[in-house]
Amino acid sequence: KEHLEVLITADKLNMEKKVILVTGGSGLVGKGIQTVISSDKREDEEWIFLSSKDANLLIKEETFAVFEKYKPTHVIHLAALVGGLYAHLGNNCDYFRSNVKMDDNILEACHQNKVKKLVSCLSTCIFPDKTSYPIDETMLHNGPPHPSNAAFSYAKRVMDLQNRKCNEEHGCMFTSVVPCNVFGPHDNFDPLHAHVMGALINRAYEAKKNGTTFEIWGTGAAQRQFIYNLDLAKLFIWVLREYQEIDPIILAPDEADEVSIKEAAMMILEAFDFKGEVKYLTDKSDGQLKKTASNAKLRTYLPQFQFMSTRQAIRETVQWYVDNQLTARK
Repeated sequence: KEHLEVLITADKLNMEKKVILVTGGSGLVGKGIQTVISSDKREDEEWIFLSSKDANLLIKEETFAVFEKYKPTHVIHLAALVGGLYAHLGNNCDYFRSNVKMDDNILEACHQNKVKKLVSCLSTCIFPDKTSYPIDETMLHNGPPHPSNAAFSYAKRVMDLQNRKCNEEHGCMFTSVVPCNVFGPHDNFDPLHAHVMGALINRAYEAKKNGTTFEIWGTGAAQRQFIYNLDLAKLFIWVLREYQEIDPIILAPDEADEVSIKEAAMMILEAFDFKGEVKYLTDKSDGQLKKTASNAKLRTYLPQFQFMSTRQAIRETVQWYVDNQLTARK
C-alpha cells in the first residue's frame, strides 16, 4: 500500500508539471523573465525561452513544429514586430500583417495542442487616441487608436478578440496583459527604431562620448508611464501562475509615477553625468501626448506590489548599457 501511494504521488506530480514556452524569450521582457525565474524556480515548472533562431513564427509549419518539439502546457507570447514611434511611422502595413499572422499561428498552435493557458502581451499604446483618462481595461475597443501606430494597435486588439472567442467556443484559458512603456537591460537601443527610453539612452551615451549635443526628438511634453522590465517580468509570472480572467489586465505603475519625455531625458542625462548642450527637435512628432493607464485592477490583486522608481530603473539600465556595449542591441 505504501509503495502504491508513492507511485500515485509521483504520477500526480508528473501529471501536474508545467512546460512553459516563452516566445520572444531573448528580448527585453523575455530576458527579464529569465532573470526573475533564476531566483524563483519551482519544481513543477520547466521554462523554455525561444528566440527567432528556434522558429520563424510567421510560418505556420515552423510554429507548429516548435510546439510539437517542446509540448508546452503553458505559453507566454512576447514575440512581435514592434518598435518606437519612428519605426511605426511609414511601416504600418508590415506591422499589421506580420503581427496578425504571428499571433494567429500562436493561438492556433495553442488551441490544437491543448495548451492549458496562454498569456499574450498587448500594450497601452493600442487604446483609443481620443478618450478620457485614466484608461482602463474596459476601454480597449472604444475608438480608433493613435494614427502613428494604428496598424500595430488593431493587430493586438484582434488578439484580445481571439482570446475571448476561443474561450467562448472552446473553453480555452487564453488571456493577455497590457503593459505601459517597458525598458531595462536587454532593450533595443537603436536611436531610430527603439522605443523612447532605449533611443534616448543611446543618444546620451554617444553625446557624452563624442562631446556633441544631446537631441530630444519632439518637444518632450508627451507624458508616459514607464515600467522596469524586471518588475514587468515578476507580474507576467504572477499572471501565468495566478490570474484566472480572460479579460486583459493593465500592468503599470501608479498614475502619480507618470513622467514627461523631457523629465525622463533629464534623468538619463543625470545618470550619465552629462553636462553638455541639450536641443529639442520640435519638427519631430511627439506621438500620442498622453495615455495614462489605471492600475486599479492590478492593485485589487496585488495591493502591496512595489515598482522600482523610474529614476532608479534608469540608473540601472544606463549602467547595464555602458557595461554591455559590445552586445547591446543598437
